[in-house]
Amino acid sequence: MKVIFVGTGYVGLVSGTCFAEVGVEVCCVDIDWEKIDRLNRGEIPIYEPGLDVLVLRNSALGRLHFSTSLQKELPDAEVIFCAPGTPSMDDGSADLSAVWSIAREVGQNMTSYKLVVIKSTVPVGSVLQVKKIIKEELQKRGVEIPFDVASNPEFLREGNAIHDFMHPDRIVAGVESKRAQQVLETLYKPFTLNGHPIMFMDIASAEMTKYASNAMLATRISFMNEIARLCEEVNADIHHVREGMGSDPRIGPSFLYAGTGYGGFCFPKDVKALIYSGTEHQISLKILQATEEVNNRQKLILFEKLATYYGHRLQGKTVALWGLAFKPETDDLREAPSLVLIKALLEAGVNLKVFDPVAMPGVQKFFGDALIYGRDMYETVSGADALLLVTEWNIFDAPNWEEVKRLMKGRLVLDGRNVYDGNQLREKGMDYFGIGRK
Repeated sequence: MKVIFVGTGYVGLVSGTCFAEVGVEVCCVDIDWEKIDRLNRGEIPIYEPGLDVLVLRNSALGRLHFSTSLQKELPDAEVIFCAPGTPSMDDGSADLSAVWSIAREVGQNMTSYKLVVIKSTVPVGSVLQVKKIIKEELQKRGVEIPFDVASNPEFLREGNAIHDFMHPDRIVAGVESKRAQQVLETLYKPFTLNGHPIMFMDIASAEMTKYASNAMLATRISFMNEIARLCEEVNADIHHVREGMGSDPRIGPSFLYAGTGYGGFCFPKDVKALIYSGTEHQISLKILQATEEVNNRQKLILFEKLATYYGHRLQGKTVALWGLAFKPETDDLREAPSLVLIKALLEAGVNLKVFDPVAMPGVQKFFGDALIYGRDMYETVSGADALLLVTEWNIFDAPNWEEVKRLMKGRLVLDGRNVYDGNQLREKGMDYFGIGRK
């Protein structure tokens, strides 16, 4: 079976490569010829641990190909995964222009049965709109060719995407026909042999499952950030509160960590899109509106703590930031809390020194020479009045605090991810503050 992935962004490239790893013939198609040229040279356009090894191995084995022409690759493929980005528009709705374009091209060029699978995150009703577009294009050609559409949302975590695809918690698929279900069962069989379930349902439910899942996770994060703010006022500790809550099997421990807010491509745009979808159907999704409001405010929590510590006199202070990507093990800066924080600090007249293992080139595109880019974590804190941990990369887990103290001008440590032992740092003479900690 030959499979095409249209769109070589995060979802398309990881998913296509993982299918190739289990023996499926895969062609990844993208209109960005520079990206395809890089991939054909063995250069990976995104940072994801282990992806480079899989791409190179499967390309060498002839199971993974890259092309700029969907029309050329379409005749020999049975399954076409539609995986372009669906970014937020100004009103919060999802931009589906790339999805519609792919549907038109499939309808204009297909000559035999195809299963068109929407892998991108799209609002409810989008897959059936794809079906309508393909039908219209076939009618323009005056031909009748059987095809199916399906929804197969992805649940990959950046930094753990390969593991998540190869060992899925569940595979969600929305289908309309037995034939489509059988094709997907065959395609996903290598991933279900060890008991990982594939859940078949109607298309609308599959589309909603993706949005509802991300919205729930985003809501848990914002809820804990709200509770963390209250903990600081009543002298409670969010760490103990999280342990007590997470031990309840009805709640569970996942996504109960207070911090600087969620970022990345998925959570922010999916919450916005779900709110917009509710508005379209005269449903006010107040919980999600609050989730978004809380998250936007939380991205400035470290700025607020810094300003309070220095009596709102930040002009001329030197501040070091550890971590810039929205989460560890990725270079993704989309909706990253660090960008909001950096902007606020620069506007306050702060001299900023930053370090991240992989995301600094991206930050440099945003801020240019306005920042000082450290060569390592210790050079970055040299001469700093304050150190702010923004992203919890492993390299920041156990720094040499004696060296940090020697290099820093000040003594303030603001722990945006509650990684450090506050009592230990205070004993070393540092002024430590976490999120929701005593």
